[in-house]
Amino acid sequence: MRAILVRIGVDQAFGGWNAPVNPKTGEFVFVPIPDGAAKRYPEGYARSYEEVEAAVSDFATKHLVPDVRLPDPLRPRKMHLDPDFECLTYGDNGSRRGAGVATLVDGDVLAFYAGLRSVLPPRKLVYALVGAFVVGEVIRAADAPAERLHENAHTRWTPISDDDVIVRGKAGVSGRFSICIPIGEWRDGAYRVRRDVEAAWGGLGVKNGFIQRSAVPPEFKDAARFGSWLQEQGVDLVERNN
Repeated sequence: MRAILVRIGVDQAFGGWNAPVNPKTGEFVFVPIPDGAAKRYPEGYARSYEEVEAAVSDFATKHLVPDVRLPDPLRPRKMHLDPDFECLTYGDNGSRRGAGVATLVDGDVLAFYAGLRSVLPPRKLVYALVGAFVVGEVIRAADAPAERLHENAHTRWTPISDDDVIVRGKAGVSGRFSICIPIGEWRDGAYRVRRDVEAAWGGLGVKNGFIQRSAVPPEFKDAARFGSWLQEQGVDLVERNN
């Protein structure tokens, strides 16, 4: 068994914004990164940020933070909805960044984390796990059947890259978390996995727990131990994006 930690979600580098979280309750909104401006889609396949506006607005109302809203520069852009927790898919470039993802097999794990912005003063960043897939299969994106092209950002484009792969998560054991699980802290000049969390996982294959930004998603050193830790958190899985 193997497990890989993958960063997802809009942030300062990709979108210029961080989705909101209430660290006291763990409630958060999943807002994907924007798609590349040069991307093209068959008719009806592009995804819009209008899909997440209601979730952001409802969150702001519930948590009494009326200034939290989707920023104007994101509104006209197309959304790179990946992973798609409703369809239980995740896409990546299997020859570069996602080379390790491309070699996963049935029963392996993808754990997803995001850099979220706290709505509580002083509104610091909260690095947290937001979902996980138990891998059912990994396929070449170009091999996805026509009736399933709508299920992932990497198969909604035209043309579909020959390098891209699609991970399909197993239903019932994959999805977005009902509440997030904070894992990060600011340490040694960067955001890193907390030492106690990394120790509980049995280690992470990146120097000093660095999770601020990585060219290649790191692997857990002891996937089974991470899986046991995750089960102990008792977080429910939901098959929807928000």
